[in-house]
Amino acid sequence: MGTTTQYTVTLEGIGPVEVSVSDYGSGQPFLLLHGGAGEQSVTGFAEKFAATHEVRVLTPTHPGFGGTVRPEALTSVAALAALYQGLLDQLDLADVTVIGNSMGGWITAEIALLKSPRVSGIVLIDAVGIEVSGHPVADFFSLTMDQVFELSFHNPDPFRFDPATLPPAAQAIASGNRAALAAYAGAGMSDPALAARLGTLEIPTLVLWGESDRIVEADYGRAYAAAIPMARFQLLTGTGHSPQLETPDQVLDAIWDSADTDFSTAR
Repeated sequence: MGTTTQYTVTLEGIGPVEVSVSDYGSGQPFLLLHGGAGEQSVTGFAEKFAATHEVRVLTPTHPGFGGTVRPEALTSVAALAALYQGLLDQLDLADVTVIGNSMGGWITAEIALLKSPRVSGIVLIDAVGIEVSGHPVADFFSLTMDQVFELSFHNPDPFRFDPATLPPAAQAIASGNRAALAAYAGAGMSDPALAARLGTLEIPTLVLWGESDRIVEADYGRAYAAAIPMARFQLLTGTGHSPQLETPDQVLDAIWDSADTDFSTAR
């Protein structure tokens, strides 16, 4: 089990932002960023990673998710990136690998673009954020939850549930998550200028993609990797849009193999 701490990070033009961060293990630092599925989509992976390796895994809840408060002026992925760079500064961490899934991958890319010396490598897991001709991101906000499950998982049955059966408090959190996702990522889940900006990066990057992802197809992931000069693309079998949730061991193996060779001093 991890510990959860509330931090306050002050952002220019926005002011103080409260962020809740769960902290697992000790050792090589990893910042793990969730997507629109919320913090519960990375919790089990963080616990497993810290239990099986000498690592410290920090998993913030994006303000507005999980029943937390989002300041009205905090309305972009770039602002979230600045928030987490400020958090790394506050914690005085070095040699950090940032890992992000879906929208969390987009935030990870924006963190890399801030070019903080604290960040030594990034892992993008089925990330959104760029525009790829012929491979649009699925229109999440037009889909039913059942459709989301079908497009998100290689085998959706273990993850499927009926949102109408949730208790009122859980339904309120789910509604808040959806509103926060819309505020940060917008309907298109992309920034038309991002791919070109990624060409300026000089940071080791691992792009992991579930072969069964139909929210963002594998060719979209290949285009993401192609946009980053030092990126390596790896397709994951038998998994979809959230491999850290559906096949966590496969993701751990891929990250740890790269930790030895590509982007980190972790051993």
